[in-house]
Amino acid sequence: MFVGAVFFPLLGASIAGFLGRWIGDRAAQWASILCMALAAACGLSAFWQAALHAQPTTVLIADWMEVGALHVEWALRYDTLAAVMVGMITLISTLIHLYSAGYMAHDPSRPRFFAYLSLFTFAMLMLVTADNLVQLFFGWEGVGLASYLLIGYYYERESANRAAMKAFIVNRVGDLFFMMGMALTFWTFGALGFDEIFSSIEEARAQTIFGLPVLEVIGVLLFLGACGKSAQLGLHTWLPDAMEGPTPVSALIHAATMVTAGVFLMARMSPLMEYAPFALSVVTVVGASTAFFAATVGCTQTDIKRIIAFSTCSQLGYMFFAAGVGAYQVAVFHLFTHAFFKALLFLGAGSVIHAMSDEQDIRRMGGIWTKIPVTYAVMWIGNLALAGIPFFAGYYSKDAILEAAFASHSAVGTYAFVLGLIAAFLTAFYSWRLMILTFHGKPRAEQHVMDHVHESPPVMLIPLIVLALGAIFTGGAFYELFVGHHWQEFWNGSIVNAEHNHIMHTMHEVPEWVPLAPSVLGVAGIAMAYLFYMFFPAIPARIAAAIPAVYNFVLRKWYFDELYDLIFVRPMQRIARGLWKVGDAQIIDGLPNGAAELTLGASRGAVRIQTGRVANYAFIMIAGLVLFVSIFLVGVLR
Repeated sequence: MFVGAVFFPLLGASIAGFLGRWIGDRAAQWASILCMALAAACGLSAFWQAALHAQPTTVLIADWMEVGALHVEWALRYDTLAAVMVGMITLISTLIHLYSAGYMAHDPSRPRFFAYLSLFTFAMLMLVTADNLVQLFFGWEGVGLASYLLIGYYYERESANRAAMKAFIVNRVGDLFFMMGMALTFWTFGALGFDEIFSSIEEARAQTIFGLPVLEVIGVLLFLGACGKSAQLGLHTWLPDAMEGPTPVSALIHAATMVTAGVFLMARMSPLMEYAPFALSVVTVVGASTAFFAATVGCTQTDIKRIIAFSTCSQLGYMFFAAGVGAYQVAVFHLFTHAFFKALLFLGAGSVIHAMSDEQDIRRMGGIWTKIPVTYAVMWIGNLALAGIPFFAGYYSKDAILEAAFASHSAVGTYAFVLGLIAAFLTAFYSWRLMILTFHGKPRAEQHVMDHVHESPPVMLIPLIVLALGAIFTGGAFYELFVGHHWQEFWNGSIVNAEHNHIMHTMHEVPEWVPLAPSVLGVAGIAMAYLFYMFFPAIPARIAAAIPAVYNFVLRKWYFDELYDLIFVRPMQRIARGLWKVGDAQIIDGLPNGAAELTLGASRGAVRIQTGRVANYAFIMIAGLVLFVSIFLVGVLR
């Protein structure tokens, strides 16, 4: 069961990838879906046993490497944290695989697509079940590779190739910090296994490096690594461009897999992070800033998938600042609920795109809600959960995050609480902006597009309905276990709160207005969206014209791409061009009898020596021997 949950997706990827040409597209597709369904059955069973019945286990696969003091095993660690992640990943991924059978029905490379999709799932499962940092890093890099393949799936498009490269390169920046953190961890603890690290935390608290507490440095380095995968402010620029991949890819990356890896890492390393207060402050500030930044940008975007992408970025910020104030359980709870309603929103957007003949600009939609009523209904549910409206899933988890930030009674916690409230208002606003412009008003698409608007097939609608149920019920159903009165028994030590961290207790003692505020702001955001886009649609254009500098600043995503282009991309291009035109063309090839020409002439001369005649070779050997003996005799006589 524990092994099957992880390795069935790899089996599906292998069948689709290596045998797809012989067994056919349809067989490869359904083999991948069947393997994913088996993985989900195993994953949910593992969740039942390891999490709900408090029976954690570790399955040893093999000894992986032993180099000096470094001994790494390949093992599957199933505690409550891992079991929650495995159950969620396998279930969501199965639904996305099933949805893809309809969405990608006319794609000529279905075996390749399903092979990549299953490989992505396997890598993420390997990451969350890792028993040591090396194995975790294997899964970490695996999802990076799979994301590169999936984002650039339509490799005929230059934009897709650029987006894939951008995601790959930006994540390598974060991965450099992760590797530095891993190296420093080994230097500090002499091991990379989680049990060995966590059991030695107390002894390591007094250690320093360059005069800094070593646990603080490790915490900051690991967080910077997490910033790449989880698209936090500064290393977020790849995330909106990742929309170049097929819509099911966006759902998998944004809901259940890659972007949640950084949040999982913070929760997994909670025993260490608890003794790195400065690192936690950095996590809080960056997370809160990301939540606010992405929420503002989401208000101006016009591509339906990009709006939801920036929503993901914002919600990840919530998760990080929850971890930053010490409420790791709350961060994972929001990760869990978010997986359902964000997968629902992305797949719902895919259903809209499918109905609108691949149109993604919400300015060219409108007036279609009666033609695709099921998609319309599930998009309502997803956005209600995202906006934190009672009593949908996001209401429970987002409220808990803001309560924890308020209860932290720290400067960074207050900063996170205020920005979190503003982001809650903006989230509701841009969610209903999307709903109104997509489904309501007069049709703005061309007539031939409107004539072909149709509901998606059942193979796409069934996953949407299942996810909608998750978006409604997972918050209320799991609140008590994840963050309520039974959280200690449920997490069973898989997430650690140190003795000085009382946040999980004090968050339930906040004033009554604190849990009420996000809901009030959410309703206010929805009301403002109706006012701007349903009743007085001229207002947004007037506001943009009145404050063009602010509007363009937000529309251009705070000019991060332009800034990075100025600081990094253009200088590197100039250096590369100089090395090419000066170093290569002028110096190497341009000197008198250039170095390349001299090398070529020398090689031609050497070739002439090789005549193939034994007599010539014998003569050269005898001449060499005579020369050697002569030199030897001269030396002796002296």
